[in-house]
Amino acid sequence: MKEIKHFINGEYVGSAGGRVFDAISPVTGEKIATVHEGAREEIDRAVASARAALDGDWGHMPVTERMALLHKVAEGIDERFEAFLAAECEDTGKPRSMASHIDIPRGAANFKIFADLVKNVPTESFHMDTPDGAGALNYAIRRPKGVVGVISPWNLPLLLMTWKVGPALACGNTVVVKPSEETPQTTALLGEVMNDAGIPEGVYNVVHGFGPDSAGAYLTQHHDVDALTFTGETATGTAIMKAAADGIRDVSFELGGKNPAIVFADADLDKAIEGTMRSAFANCGQVCFGTERVYVERPVFNEFVRRLKEGAETLKMGPSQDPDVNFGPLISREHRDKVLSYYRLAEEEGGTVVTGGGVPEMPDEYAGGAWVQPTIWTGLADDARVVREEIFGPCCHIRPFDSEYEAVWLANDTEYGLAATIWTRDLSRANRVARRLEAGLLWVNSWFLRDLRTPFGGMKMSGIGREGGVHGLEFYSELSNVCIKL
Repeated sequence: MKEIKHFINGEYVGSAGGRVFDAISPVTGEKIATVHEGAREEIDRAVASARAALDGDWGHMPVTERMALLHKVAEGIDERFEAFLAAECEDTGKPRSMASHIDIPRGAANFKIFADLVKNVPTESFHMDTPDGAGALNYAIRRPKGVVGVISPWNLPLLLMTWKVGPALACGNTVVVKPSEETPQTTALLGEVMNDAGIPEGVYNVVHGFGPDSAGAYLTQHHDVDALTFTGETATGTAIMKAAADGIRDVSFELGGKNPAIVFADADLDKAIEGTMRSAFANCGQVCFGTERVYVERPVFNEFVRRLKEGAETLKMGPSQDPDVNFGPLISREHRDKVLSYYRLAEEEGGTVVTGGGVPEMPDEYAGGAWVQPTIWTGLADDARVVREEIFGPCCHIRPFDSEYEAVWLANDTEYGLAATIWTRDLSRANRVARRLEAGLLWVNSWFLRDLRTPFGGMKMSGIGREGGVHGLEFYSELSNVCIKL
């Protein structure tokens, strides 16, 4: 049985007192590893190690040397591709076809992209006049923020963790990472890559555990952590923000969403169906900007519902190693209970189940896993809880609309503002609608297409701040102005 330890100051260490918990396979429901649980003592050690590294070689390293090390980290992930892929699939249950094309390659790319970005981003300078005529020169310098606490989610464990760790290290910070208790393996495995690449001890630290009264709470409350970055549900983000207020520490949040798709009658329906199949059901619906609300212009509504139903019913469930599988389980039976509670609620609220709505029959070896059916509803009221609350499962509600104004109003009628998708051949309309939608990420005739140089983040209850490209540097570094009298 695997034993997953913390990674602190370049070494794998267990928890004081032997505190551990079980990692459970979402595919079978069986135990796959024993994970050490961190508490205040482990967080104190990790933060102290990170602070010491800032004062050591890492804090004095030339930018070009630091960037070269981060490229080695990316190469190290690529060299251990199969080990990372196996760990990611075992923790999440997702199909290898998805993890091998998205999770692991992007996990490695995040280090290269942000290393190259930091190396090439200039700072501004201004010459100003002075009364004596000699003038003065003002120029900006960029310095690391310090020790950054990284709390990463379970749906894309390696990708979203390195999305934060990559720019944090590129800017010269050190990190203490608290991965989700559901998916500890790839974050722990990255410690080996860091050591092999020559990253100094204490730069990258990992402490496993839970939220309240565990590693997560102790990390967010630690006064020697200079900034906190978190991806996850809005309620947890609220708790972290309250903790960060003590000490006025900076935060970057990518939180929940109830994302809309708008399908106009002139859309290429083949592409709209294919895109919505992905946005509603990829990763078993466990994607932060997945689509749970679909608004379809009335002339094509019935055809769209019929074809999306047919598509959902072709999805093949099974273990990740099966090359034909394209639909895995939810992350845990606990999360399945939550999703199934919404499946029941949809019927209670008067929705029509187009397809799905329950638990599929699986072979005996997988019967203990967290399986649910991909599910589509119609007929729910706009104020139904299923339409307004984030479910984070493989499901969507489809509703007709009759005008562009109505579609925009419906899409914006939510407390969230993470992502939205527009399907139309009319690019003037697409631009007009995109400017009116209240969301941080907007796709036209595509979904999940990402240029990592662009801003990433949500509006309203979906987050604070922007990461990605130069926008992320504003969070992971501090700017100071130097004024020299000539």
